[in-house]
Amino acid sequence: MSTKLLFAVFLMFVFSASLKSQTVVNPNFGLKSHETLDINRIEITKEKTVVSFTIENRIENGTFCADRKIYITDPSGNKLKVITTTGIPVCPDNYIFKKPGEKLSFTLTFPPLTGEPVYIDLKEECSENCFSFYGIVLDEYLNSRLDEGFSLAERGVTLKAMDTFIKMADISAKHNGIRALVYYNIVKLATETGNTVKAGEWYKKLSSMSSRGGKIYIEQLNLQGIRY
Repeated sequence: MSTKLLFAVFLMFVFSASLKSQTVVNPNFGLKSHETLDINRIEITKEKTVVSFTIENRIENGTFCADRKIYITDPSGNKLKVITTTGIPVCPDNYIFKKPGEKLSFTLTFPPLTGEPVYIDLKEECSENCFSFYGIVLDEYLNSRLDEGFSLAERGVTLKAMDTFIKMADISAKHNGIRALVYYNIVKLATETGNTVKAGEWYKKLSSMSSRGGKIYIEQLNLQGIRY
């Protein structure tokens, strides 16, 4: 076999493998239920989807566990139930933190995702203190744009941050979960700058979304005293 043919076969193998696997580090998301619970990485292969978390305890005698009913939901509404947990007890068993400030890392493994969804939701279905993440972004380009917007906001460059999110509105138009995330941040940033006209405009766009995602974001804004 010639060197050129070997090289071509190698490229085909690499390309094929890349279509079947993806790793997303520190993905952006729209909303989450637990302040100190973070997603560190998501590994997507043709066999499984592995989500890695870290949670920080902030109270004396804090506890944490993972319910058996934890699901990933893709944009089409397909629900994938957790298969295995690593590093975290399954409720009603609990991990008991030794002190405030202690961090616990754990992973949840789900079946493989269907197709190449741009975002997913992750939700624990239980009776109390359930955790959830809405609008977890899997697309590399969208994550990079969101990183830019959030970085500007954290540095106090609010007008530029808002402009970045507004520019993302068209890009996210086909993806309800990300569109809700973008609209939500535009409303918050416009409110922070005192631009109630613009905040109200995007609030109405968010509230008019037919998907459940839009309603969840509106409810969160209302809890923060933002209503137009």
